[in-house]
Amino acid sequence: MKPAKLSREEQIQQDARDLAKLGYAQQLFREMGGFSNFAISFSIISILTGAVLLFGYGLKFSGPIINTVGWPVVSLFTLCVAASMAELASAFPTAGGLYYWSLRLGGRGWGWVTAWLNMVGQVTATAGINIAAAIYLIGAFSRIFHLPADAQIFHVPLTNWYFQVFVMTLLMIPQALINIFGIRLTSKLNDFSVWWHIAGVFVIAALLLFLGQHHNSLEFLFSSKGSMSPLEASSAEITKGVMTPALVFGEMKMASPLFTLIPALADLYRAAPFLLLFVLGTLQAQWTYTGYDASAHVAEETVMARLNVSWGVFLSVAVSAVVGYLLVMILTWCIPKGDIAATANDAYPVLYIVYQNLPETISHGVALIIGGAMWLCGLSSITSMGRMWYAFARDDGMPGSRYLKLIHPTRRTPTHAIWVTCGLAIVTCLWAAAFSVVTSISTIALYLAYVLPIYLNWRNRRRKKGEWVTSEIAPWNLGKWSSIINFIAIVWTVLITIIFSIPPNELVLWTMLLLGAALAIYWFGFARRHFQASWRAPVL
Repeated sequence: MKPAKLSREEQIQQDARDLAKLGYAQQLFREMGGFSNFAISFSIISILTGAVLLFGYGLKFSGPIINTVGWPVVSLFTLCVAASMAELASAFPTAGGLYYWSLRLGGRGWGWVTAWLNMVGQVTATAGINIAAAIYLIGAFSRIFHLPADAQIFHVPLTNWYFQVFVMTLLMIPQALINIFGIRLTSKLNDFSVWWHIAGVFVIAALLLFLGQHHNSLEFLFSSKGSMSPLEASSAEITKGVMTPALVFGEMKMASPLFTLIPALADLYRAAPFLLLFVLGTLQAQWTYTGYDASAHVAEETVMARLNVSWGVFLSVAVSAVVGYLLVMILTWCIPKGDIAATANDAYPVLYIVYQNLPETISHGVALIIGGAMWLCGLSSITSMGRMWYAFARDDGMPGSRYLKLIHPTRRTPTHAIWVTCGLAIVTCLWAAAFSVVTSISTIALYLAYVLPIYLNWRNRRRKKGEWVTSEIAPWNLGKWSSIINFIAIVWTVLITIIFSIPPNELVLWTMLLLGAALAIYWFGFARRHFQASWRAPVL
């Protein structure tokens, strides 16, 4: 005999009891259903953001094959990461998400490190999404209003990085206000975002299929000739008229420390073997697949959290993989005259493809569809980011916790955490004056945060010591496949951490090392003695 189905109110009460067992009282409103939980992660992944803004990045290194083969390869490995996270979300459905998982499975130190990596990743991801939207919208409006490539406003070029940061700030203000206003409005906009993204991709695909002027051959789709060598991409003009491997941050340039430390690196980059080109180009797909931990961060606002949160994490990646592949393939198929260099080197490669293929009026409409998707993506990212910072502040895990953990008395939203993290996202863009650097930092920080609790779950299961996910505590679980899928996720994360820390994203390497050193000093100098989580994990 089947157990009686719980009413919505009864399920909310059950969720609150489950949360209490995990050590927390219900403070946030539970308003989100399963679709809304899926929607927030799907919106942050936003195939109309990552796949669009980094389309030229992958193309210039590896040519069309980075989309034809690279996208499904990255998608498959990312699904292993998502599935491994989903079963953890089913076992421990809290707003802290990854941080709490590591806390339970490994102790205070593991939880603390995971939290900081996740928070840095959340801020840089939001920065990357919204600077992407700013860059894209400036390009879109330049085309709509027929502005010249060197157009200026108040004597500042429209392509100036700091002007783009200013536009980014204007985009973020309404996103933050909507998040502060309440989860109900945010949830409705996330639901709307799903249909906007899916319908947008199918509209773009149909227009290019039936009205596109340029359709390439099947052979072209599997070609691997790019338009830029990795050595060229890693170089800058330090001495007038001379291009040398360089480290660039803001407006400052210096000779590359990595190339100086490893002279043979220059020969490797000059030879440009296909494998190097291919793995560098995978940043396009891998950065697109970030932010799906958002479903876990809104667990305390989701009804029937043990199942809905897990499906939100997993399905957001699975659906994005299919719809995203349709998008990148149709764009690659319609590259004008098969000219990879012209497309990859354009400041706005997707807009270049669209405007070269479709009538101008229709192209304007496509440009606005993509711009709207990017703004909605940023809105969802702020939702997730604010919850993660609130959750860690709730356990007094950072400076200013007393301020950051405050909840608005009527709207029940973490107002202070939202404003502070939005400010940090803007500061991040002022530090790293290159879009690919911001995206690389967010990808590495987030995936390290993703993999730490996965590793701990895998380690504990193998040791038969401590806690690990079982079918008894997680209704959504991988069963006998858990260990192998966890292991694949761990290996893949190690690989992408190395890949996205090498030139042309060398600033990422030194930034992550600096971050690691700062966290180590802070942990051993202060936090190790003072950080006490609400759930009393063992001291390591």
